[in-house]
Amino acid sequence: MASGILAISVVFSVVLTIVIMETFSAGPGLTGLLVAIFMPVLVGGPMIFLLTMQREQLRHVNRQLEQLASTDWLTGCRTRGAFTNEVAHWLDHRARNGGALLVVDADNFKRVNDRFGHDHGDLALRQIADAIHTATTASEAVVGRLGGEEFGIFLPGADSIVADRIAQRVRSAVTAITFAPGGTTWPLSVSIGGATYAARTDYAVLYRHADQRLYQAKSAGRDCVAMAHAA
Repeated sequence: MASGILAISVVFSVVLTIVIMETFSAGPGLTGLLVAIFMPVLVGGPMIFLLTMQREQLRHVNRQLEQLASTDWLTGCRTRGAFTNEVAHWLDHRARNGGALLVVDADNFKRVNDRFGHDHGDLALRQIADAIHTATTASEAVVGRLGGEEFGIFLPGADSIVADRIAQRVRSAVTAITFAPGGTTWPLSVSIGGATYAARTDYAVLYRHADQRLYQAKSAGRDCVAMAHAA
């Protein structure tokens, strides 16, 4: 586009020079034509370069803003909105490939905040998020923070066996965290509810199934996984 604008400027400059020179003298001459051709290049070239650089910088800033808006500042996971939109888009366009949604909730997390303070609670959430990312590295998992101490893991294409295996891996990874605020060791654990699907569904339905299984996992004593299959 920049080269097109420059070409138009050269043509316009040549035409204008010819008109002016024909009006006030015997014609443009070779010198006049050369000036008309190269002057827009000399003047407009750097200006177009600067405008192009500014446009690229603006694009870069916009990409950074989009990333900030879609990333949870504390854990580095996707925000709830970004996570929901990405999963919903997958379900709308590639539902036939199947998959699974895991809802992960930190057990007794209020006790962490009450005893050690919210700063240490934030540290625990970051450690849990790191454990989730580590446990799902080998998969195409989409990880989001759904709010508070609740996380979502979407597993595109995962069947019930794969989903259960990854859920157990996440649970074990969190249990293995060394969390010792102020030198006091405190165990961390998560309960996980999951739902797989093999036919067309939407996010609200899939989340409801997973959330129901999360409630079952909590009721069963926490630090465990409950799955619903073929939602």
